[in-house]
Amino acid sequence: MTIQHIDVAYTAVATAENGRDGRVSTDDGKLDVVVNPPKEMGGSGAGTNPEQLFAAGYSACFQGALGVVARQEKADITGSTVTASVSIGRTEAGGFGLEVAISASIPNVDTATARALVEKAHQVCPYSNATRGNIKVELSAG
Repeated sequence: MTIQHIDVAYTAVATAENGRDGRVSTDDGKLDVVVNPPKEMGGSGAGTNPEQLFAAGYSACFQGALGVVARQEKADITGSTVTASVSIGRTEAGGFGLEVAISASIPNVDTATARALVEKAHQVCPYSNATRGNIKVELSAG
């Protein structure tokens, strides 16, 4: 799915220096972080890493999509949380790939309703739409 240029409401701009072992900052200065490979990948682990940044963005975006869906369904998601776990590893082709697990905790609805809300949010969330068909994304709710 592509969006038309006229549909663009906002564009984030970030610049990386030295790739996975350097710094990432946004053009407005609101984000400026040191990035380092995690110790599990042979790095210092001193700074954050692209997978953590992706997990943070995906979880926030998915929580927003959950809110949209909950309003449409008149469901109470007060106190809910969304956790995104982003894994990186070697692919069969020899490169690297990502997998994501999204876990939502929605305390004010039953399990079946929580799962239905998460499935619907997965159809609304821009991160889910961007990754659909490209990487494995597992969903769980409770």
